[in-house]
Amino acid sequence: MVTAPSPPPPLPRPALDSHTHLDMIDLPVEEVMAAARAAGIARVVTVGTSLVTSRWSARCAGEDEGLYAAVAIHPNVTGTAPEDVLAEIEELASLPRVVAVGETGLDYYRDTSAPDVQRRWFREHIKIAKRTGKALMIHDRDAHADVLRILEEEGPPSRVVFHCFSGDVAMVKQCAEAGYVMSFAGNVTFANAQPLREAAAAVPPDLLLAETDAPFLTPVPNRGRPNSPAMAAYTLRFLAEVKGVDLAILCDTVTATAERVFGPW
Repeated sequence: MVTAPSPPPPLPRPALDSHTHLDMIDLPVEEVMAAARAAGIARVVTVGTSLVTSRWSARCAGEDEGLYAAVAIHPNVTGTAPEDVLAEIEELASLPRVVAVGETGLDYYRDTSAPDVQRRWFREHIKIAKRTGKALMIHDRDAHADVLRILEEEGPPSRVVFHCFSGDVAMVKQCAEAGYVMSFAGNVTFANAQPLREAAAAVPPDLLLAETDAPFLTPVPNRGRPNSPAMAAYTLRFLAEVKGVDLAILCDTVTATAERVFGPW
């Protein structure tokens, strides 16, 4: 039997979970948000991966003052999604509580959608982000070169976030030069993640965010147990150690970055 996760001690300053999937967490949203606030996670961005979950996320964001949404068609489902759904994604992205177009991008690890189809949908999502003035939230798995190339070819939106950043130090430098924000999930705490920790250490403080990607990638000390936005507090503590900065300062810094990227809360 899987034991319940240990709740993190409260952060010294409010912070946020920049990427989660509340629709996949088997708990009432009210309960999840209450636990997040108790840990110091004052704001949460819940992310759609299909038209159905994007609608749900946008609706859910209006039901809690600390909850916001991102909407998109995930690259892994672009092979089966009808292209006319993009019009409604753009409508949803225009809503005030929707702060990003995502998660969109490329996934060459799984083969559920052909790469050329993924690339076409990624370009369309970039255009939606630019037309709506919202941040672009990127899913990039084993596709770093193509993601960066397409962003350059299309001309990136003014605000770009690499969700669950998985690149190395060299990619950090490329992203930093372009002004892209890099968000780290709980896998940065895993014992086998030294290259990812080196990447996190290299990220400029004002280009760093933390996330859970819940219900996936639960951070240490709860790896293997259910994940939720409250667990972002563990990742933030770990990132503060990796970067050698005071935790309260890091909380303030990521909050300021989120406000710059997602708009005033």
